[in-house]
Amino acid sequence: MTDAGVRRSGVTIYQVANRAGVSIATVSRVLRGTARVSPDTHQRVLEAIKELRYTPSRLGRALAERRHAANGIVFPELFGPYYSEVLLGYEEAASELGRSVLILSTHMAAADRETVLDLASRVDGLVLFDQTVDEAMIAELVDRGLPVVVLGRGPVEGADAVTADNLVSAHALVEHLLDHGHRRIAVLSDPNASSDIRERWDGLCAALAGRGAPPAELITCAIDEDAARLAAGEVFGRDELPDVLVCACDSQALGALLAAEDARISIPDDVALTGWDDVMAAKYVRPALTTVRQPMRELGGRAATALDERITGARETAVHDVLPTELVIRTSCGVH
Repeated sequence: MTDAGVRRSGVTIYQVANRAGVSIATVSRVLRGTARVSPDTHQRVLEAIKELRYTPSRLGRALAERRHAANGIVFPELFGPYYSEVLLGYEEAASELGRSVLILSTHMAAADRETVLDLASRVDGLVLFDQTVDEAMIAELVDRGLPVVVLGRGPVEGADAVTADNLVSAHALVEHLLDHGHRRIAVLSDPNASSDIRERWDGLCAALAGRGAPPAELITCAIDEDAARLAAGEVFGRDELPDVLVCACDSQALGALLAAEDARISIPDDVALTGWDDVMAAKYVRPALTTVRQPMRELGGRAATALDERITGARETAVHDVLPTELVIRTSCGVH
């Protein structure tokens, strides 16, 4: 008997785990006999299997013959606090599920089709980060029968999607800034960089329009610290400064803080500053950074869980999970 994928009479490995009061990874170990499990736990799992009459289907056995016990994830970059936290959450959840992880980094470029297909041939399912592959590539993988989860982008037919809320928090940020007298708002961003970044820009614009406020000035800038330091330096060299500089991510905001120091600009006395993500450094820099907290580890963990649900057959219908975010007010915006 194996834990491969699916169920008989609607019974899944998740139901067995719930009945036995253990994780599905523990059920998997009992079924495969690949790791030590305490006698009491082993007995509870066997009793749950018997009570629920859990038996892998013929399809499940066929799948088991080519199971790799590994997942793949295609990331744009492994460097930086945001990507590191998401990846850590993914690996932690995958490990709990008894799966190893194969990682492909595209170094901020689109992934080569053949490279993605090669990875797909060595794993049971793939998580694809936003803009690492196009929709045609996702559709091809789905058509091949591979479970796919897209991360940080909207739904693609046949694939699960896991994203963080951007629109609600963008509105909350704008409301906070406008309510405290900020009117001239400049935004460091590149809306074409990713779906997440586009949603943040769209949310900011919609919130400003909804309040009848002047539109924000978009300063197109790559989503990294060095590019932001240069772009913010140009802003801080103007005769007329904006009231606030909103950055599309905390990496940009950290670069802007360095630019302010270079230009002898006081944050927040001369210009208020905000970021997005709430990376660890955000609360330790001075002034502490007002930002939007994303559940970065939870994003990765939920992607791993969603992929496992599709691989095991616990769920056959694709879902779109939107995880909540939270506006975190600190001193860099000048108001509390």
